[in-house]
Amino acid sequence: MAGCRPYFLVLLAFIIAPASPFAATQTPTPAISQALPPQPVGAPVVFDEEMLFVIYDQLGPFTPQERAQAVTQRLERLAKDPVTEIHPVTATDQELTSELVSGETVVMTVTDRDAQPTGKSRQEVAKAYAQKIQAALTKSREQVTLRSLAIDAALALLDTAILIVLLIVSAKTFPKIYARIDAWRGTIIRPIKIQRVELLSADQIAGALAGLARAVRVFAVLFLLYVYLTSVLGIFPWTRGISTALLDAVVSTITSIGLAFSTYVPDIVSIAVIIFVTRYIIKLISLLFAGIGRGAITFAGFHRDWAEPTYKIVRFLVIVFAAIACFPYIPGSQSEGFRGISVFLGLLISLGSAAAIGNIIAGVVLTYMRPFRVGDRVKIADTTGDVMEKTLLVTRVRTIKNVDVTIPNAMVLGSHLINYSSCARDQGLILHTSVTIGYDAPWKTVHELLISAAQATTHILAKPAPFVLQTSLDDFYVTYEINAYTGQPNLMATIYAELHQHIQDTFNEAGVEIMSPHYAQIRDGNQTTIPDQYLPKTYQAPAFRIGPLGNLFGGSKD
Repeated sequence: MAGCRPYFLVLLAFIIAPASPFAATQTPTPAISQALPPQPVGAPVVFDEEMLFVIYDQLGPFTPQERAQAVTQRLERLAKDPVTEIHPVTATDQELTSELVSGETVVMTVTDRDAQPTGKSRQEVAKAYAQKIQAALTKSREQVTLRSLAIDAALALLDTAILIVLLIVSAKTFPKIYARIDAWRGTIIRPIKIQRVELLSADQIAGALAGLARAVRVFAVLFLLYVYLTSVLGIFPWTRGISTALLDAVVSTITSIGLAFSTYVPDIVSIAVIIFVTRYIIKLISLLFAGIGRGAITFAGFHRDWAEPTYKIVRFLVIVFAAIACFPYIPGSQSEGFRGISVFLGLLISLGSAAAIGNIIAGVVLTYMRPFRVGDRVKIADTTGDVMEKTLLVTRVRTIKNVDVTIPNAMVLGSHLINYSSCARDQGLILHTSVTIGYDAPWKTVHELLISAAQATTHILAKPAPFVLQTSLDDFYVTYEINAYTGQPNLMATIYAELHQHIQDTFNEAGVEIMSPHYAQIRDGNQTTIPDQYLPKTYQAPAFRIGPLGNLFGGSKD
């Protein structure tokens, strides 16, 4: 039972509060049912949230509104002073007016123009107003008697005690909740994982729950303070207006939110339906293009590698159409402010994304042109490397030095592009290199040596067989070009390096000098260019050969 006392006190407070004078003020005043003919605009006299009568005449410099406000202030002074006795309100006739007097206080003056809209004489209206004022003062004074004030004070103390008890319970309960959440960390509260990927750790989940508990505590304290203030202020007659204003503010706000929510519920349902339908349309499209990518579904002229980029484009278009369909149902979308912001954002996007849109269009064109695929060895402008990724915006190429180069698709589309891998899959890529050999070496021997060097190189295909072209006959040497097929264009650098090594070794072993680049020397009396390890141990540089001078100039021996 001890644990139920706070709840009992709360229930007692809500049971007692309607019996207080505050509850009486919540009953709206019945409207005047008597239908009156059209009458001039007047100022109502309102006292204790009840309209007593209407003043129509302007008395001297005072307008009807000023007169009504002054009457209200006099009534409040008479009613809110529990010490001063309330005297009967009487109507005293003067020559042109009637005065309503309570003791020594003149409450108001009634003129003929005040009585004219009622259809009665000034004296009758003055007596009726006096009775209404007397009844209103008596009712108000009953609420401000010492006995009622004592009861109101007791109720206020009871509400204060209930508030203190609830705050103490809150101060003791929530720290235990925090400690319990911390104790659950790693046991009841476990991390959220997808296979081996940890999305949320136990510490993050426990921290979020503790933060939620603190937010609930703050909200509960604020709610208790609000209920306490409205209840206590509503008990005393002087502060009932403030209590009513606080209650009306919250109720009107909640009502406005509810009305707005109910107004936009059909639109929200429409948006939810569009999103639901769009989601399953995207799933259906995904299944279709997944089948095309696997080869289970085929269309004439549609390549399998087009499946993924085409799916992305179609999905984007479906989402755009769904957003356009949802736009009219967004709350506030028809307002001028919303339209102005939409136009402004559209202008910013159109001006700032011209380059991005150009790259996207170039990416779409490259997708269906199929100039390269991921993994191909390409040369784009001055960049040579392997294609690592191609998106709608950029193409990423990794060079042989492991340098990633990001190239905008617009530049790729507008540049000279070489694909070394496109023909290598079926026909093989021809690698070629040139070497210059002197005229003293037989060309057949050079052909055999070059072909032998190519065949000894790794990743050079045996079929088609390597072949040699003599590309030029220069002044001092002949230019020979070895051509060999390979199916590994991504290894061009290492294949070329090995091929050059084999050419050097093969020619040196055969005793043929490579006179490249342009190399001139006087052979008589000079060492050969072949390395020493390829020469016999008895090798000596040839001696100078001297002939007759006559032979030099073409003359006779005589």
